[in-house]
Amino acid sequence: MADNHELPEATVQNILDQDTLKWVFVGGKGGVGKTTCSSILSILLARVRSSVLIISTDPAHNLSDAFQQRFTKTPTLVNGFNNLYAMEVDPTVENEDVNGPEGMDGLFSDLANAIPGIDEAMSFAEMLKLVQTMDYSCIVFDTAPTGHTLRLLQFPSTLEKGLTKMMSLKNKFGGLLSQMTRIFGIDDEFGEDAILGRLEGMKDVIEQVNKQFKDPDLTTFVCVCIPEFLSLYETERLVQELTKFEIDTHNIIINQVIFDDEDVESKLLKARMRMQQKYIDQFYMLYDDFNITKLPLLPQEVTGVEALKAFSRHFLSPYQPSCKRGTVEELEQRISMLKQQLSEAEAELEKLRKGDNKA
Repeated sequence: MADNHELPEATVQNILDQDTLKWVFVGGKGGVGKTTCSSILSILLARVRSSVLIISTDPAHNLSDAFQQRFTKTPTLVNGFNNLYAMEVDPTVENEDVNGPEGMDGLFSDLANAIPGIDEAMSFAEMLKLVQTMDYSCIVFDTAPTGHTLRLLQFPSTLEKGLTKMMSLKNKFGGLLSQMTRIFGIDDEFGEDAILGRLEGMKDVIEQVNKQFKDPDLTTFVCVCIPEFLSLYETERLVQELTKFEIDTHNIIINQVIFDDEDVESKLLKARMRMQQKYIDQFYMLYDDFNITKLPLLPQEVTGVEALKAFSRHFLSPYQPSCKRGTVEELEQRISMLKQQLSEAEAELEKLRKGDNKA
């Protein structure tokens, strides 16, 4: 592990300073606070960029809850901003999303759904095609839990396999598809060539974006986790997969950390702090070249623009536990209480010693 003075900065400032970034993915295990972190990252980026779009690809769609504003699959300006937009998209193919006559819709959808995973791939390609026509300086992805995110990163190869399968079907069955499309009254322009053409077009878009995803100057992935074993394991798996896909990642956000910034009397809290510290130490040992940002566990949820803005300061400067311990009278009362506890503990110890001596 590197010495403390050699550790990277414990903030996300490096992401804000990298003005070439186009795509910022935020991902991790379910329930660790990805949406809150991605929302705050988009707010911070909006301060230094001309325009920012945050996209939720999680079917649960918590962006609306985080900003306390309704979002749809159309980019919507976030209240209180003039350059931050948000949209929520479902990673499935819906008929209304596939333009064309009714017969074309059904045939295209059936063929798409016959190839495992290709429905999500095509939906993602359509969304990226839409995004590329817009002029956003930076795009933040609030992704689904890890497994879905890894599938999303495999979409280029999924589309390629799907296209290969379609081509092999065309070669195998010759003009059968063309005859079927004519029987069902579908014009040639909406037949097999149109379907294959659409797949080819989507594959081109995905491959172009995939090249950008693998460029560390354009893309980075922020891993969000909590200081627990399963989250540490999931983060390690995610980092390994990202490395395999050649996607840059050098930021980890450890959320829900319990800091000893108040007089903690609870044995449960003390035990949780010890447990968390064990895993935090492991994070630093495994990722000593990452920017690791620790965020405090709060007594309330972070929802609404004002709350997100207020919490964003912990992304820019490491959280410092409060040193304030109250008034002189409160301190004197605490000292008196501690003395009493010490006296009781000493009396208990004396009883135990006497019992041991009698034995």
